[in-house]
Amino acid sequence: MRIGELAARAGTTTRTLRYYESRGLLPARRGSNGHRAYDEEDLRLLRQIRMLQDFGFELEETRPFVECLQAGHPAGDSCPASLEVYRAKLAELDACIERLNGIRDQVAGQLDRAERERADLARAADAPDAAAPRCELSAHPAQQPARHNHG
Repeated sequence: MRIGELAARAGTTTRTLRYYESRGLLPARRGSNGHRAYDEEDLRLLRQIRMLQDFGFELEETRPFVECLQAGHPAGDSCPASLEVYRAKLAELDACIERLNGIRDQVAGQLDRAERERADLARAADAPDAAAPRCELSAHPAQQPARHNHG
């Protein structure tokens, strides 16, 4: 198949395929007419790359999976190098989750403090002996000093 068909079937662009080719992730085979030529294995390889990128893998991190597929393994993740990339990604994700949980705990603490403060203010405002806060700019008109018009 030609590059346009492969791009359409893989859900990507011909520019992306050329980039993968330049990075050595996609074989650069040419037909007798000089056009790039691809087969179903190339489509499978691209789907593996896209899936890994959807999971958050960097393009270079997909290389061991590509090489595993190209070596003839039915699943690109059964080779030792692929397994090592999985382990590294899991460690990265665990660290990210831990950091996010810490941030979540801080936000939850701030929310809890703010809600308690709001409840305390509401109780104080409802207390019979509590004086309402006074704002000089919004005083009742009867309390405004009289203006004399000397005109």
